[in-house]
Amino acid sequence: MAEPKTKQTNADVNEFIMSFAETEQKQKDSFELVKLMQDITGHEPKMWGPSIIGFGVYHYKSERSSQESDWPLLGFSPRKAAISLYVFSGSDDHRYLLENLGKFKMGKACIYIKKLSDIDQAELVKLMQATIDFLKGGQYKC
Repeated sequence: MAEPKTKQTNADVNEFIMSFAETEQKQKDSFELVKLMQDITGHEPKMWGPSIIGFGVYHYKSERSSQESDWPLLGFSPRKAAISLYVFSGSDDHRYLLENLGKFKMGKACIYIKKLSDIDQAELVKLMQATIDFLKGGQYKC
């Protein structure tokens, strides 16, 4: 079985944001997301791989591929095209939490936003809390 590529590292989160987030707005949004996710999870931000900022950790095991690994409870990456938010459990039971979120695009495993002001932060908090509760409840299967 192949070793997972995305693992927690000791890289500096602030340095990463300043060097990777290409615009002042993306840097500002990134620091706001760090504070928000840290407040919600109670965990310090950690780099996961070269470009994901994660908070907390949970262990998952895929029923399809037998792969298992650790992944952050919540996370994001200030990528060039959009900020990728790893904040959604993927559960159909939680789809209603996306209805009032605001302007975003949905990927397979994440939500893409252009800027933080495009979404309702109170709705984002609800979504993140539901995801944390879901993952900590051991209901996660992929």
